[in-house]
Amino acid sequence: MSTESTKTEVGSYFISNYPPFSKWKGDHLDAVHTALQTPPAAETPLGLYLHIPFCRKRCKFCYFKVFTDQNAKDIEAYVSALCREIELVSKLPVMGERPFRFVYFGGGTPSFLSSRQLTSLVDRLRANINWDKAEEVTFECEPGTLQENKVKTLKELGVTRLSLGIENFTDSVLEENGRAHLSKEVYKAWDWIKGADFDNVNIDLISGMVGETWDNWKYNISEAIKLSPESITIYQMELPFNTVYSKDILGNKIETPVADWETKRSWLNYAYDEFLGAGYKISSAYTVVKDNNKVNFSYRDNLWSGSDLLATGIASFGHVGGVHYQNKADMKQYQTDLTEHGKLPLGRAYVSTPHQLLVREMILQLKRGYLDVGYFKKKFDVDITQQWKSEFKQHQDDGMLTVTPDRIELTRQGFLNADALLPPFFEAENQGIRYT
Repeated sequence: MSTESTKTEVGSYFISNYPPFSKWKGDHLDAVHTALQTPPAAETPLGLYLHIPFCRKRCKFCYFKVFTDQNAKDIEAYVSALCREIELVSKLPVMGERPFRFVYFGGGTPSFLSSRQLTSLVDRLRANINWDKAEEVTFECEPGTLQENKVKTLKELGVTRLSLGIENFTDSVLEENGRAHLSKEVYKAWDWIKGADFDNVNIDLISGMVGETWDNWKYNISEAIKLSPESITIYQMELPFNTVYSKDILGNKIETPVADWETKRSWLNYAYDEFLGAGYKISSAYTVVKDNNKVNFSYRDNLWSGSDLLATGIASFGHVGGVHYQNKADMKQYQTDLTEHGKLPLGRAYVSTPHQLLVREMILQLKRGYLDVGYFKKKFDVDITQQWKSEFKQHQDDGMLTVTPDRIELTRQGFLNADALLPPFFEAENQGIRYT
């Protein structure tokens, strides 16, 4: 992806890590085992990710590991394996005496589970771990999977932040893109969520969904402002290789149905203006918030600053002691490792060099909108303004950011193009390769 791109081509992606996942290999697993068996640096924050891979439908733009049409027996088998994994993880030396700084239930659709299943899951998890000291416990929801009692259950289980995957408020667009919910379910769910008095609620929107128009986009922003959540996340539609849309484009040789980058960025720019006018502030290239003191994005900010993340669940991604890892992506292998062999279902890994850890933190933090030069000097003993002088100068000449001796800041144009600004900072061997 580059700033000169016009079409949204297959292979475009949201950058969430470095080096690219395609470099992670099965023969690096010894390093993961070593990292997990090593006591942590006391000052390194610790987070927990739990992957719930079930959905009512698979969205046409989805590239995550998800399963549809699962029955109660299938779900219980998975939950049992996940709980066994948590039990094993809780005994690892890498845990140390650290409390979890943040916990994130992602998917898939965590809210696919019933209230009974959720309570059973959390009860079993708490037999081995607790998140009482966590700054943030996030739970992803699909509107159509919620009921009033389930929302109340989530509050009772200690969830502090709900993230509601609305994506679009127009039924025809939701249907075209394979979403399971319709707009009426959004408003029902919203009433239940507000009634439960959650402190922190985020809604997701996607700029560039198939069938979207300017009028529809303006309507989406208007409806989001009416709901007035604490934060709003806006993604620009991507086309990783393993989506339904991508396979259709490549297999049937059709033109991409996704809006081009110029259009998506225009829509995002409009959204920024409207949200700022409604009292929101830009918190990252993807998020606006009403109150920075109330919404701290612990999951995001700790991950982007090199925290450890213990990943549990099928195909989930983690990071400990400078080593990246991913669990096995095959359901039978994942469950067998845990329930029959009593071992962690590790699939592939990557051992980062100190330079790669620097690059990772820098590119991820740039998405936040600024870089503190002193932070990188203190942590990595590198002056990033000199290390990447030509790259920053090019972005500055293009109007994407400003550079001072102490701080680098994205301009509005930089926010709109954030992911496209990052590959020039990649090492040469990691540029132009497949991301996943």
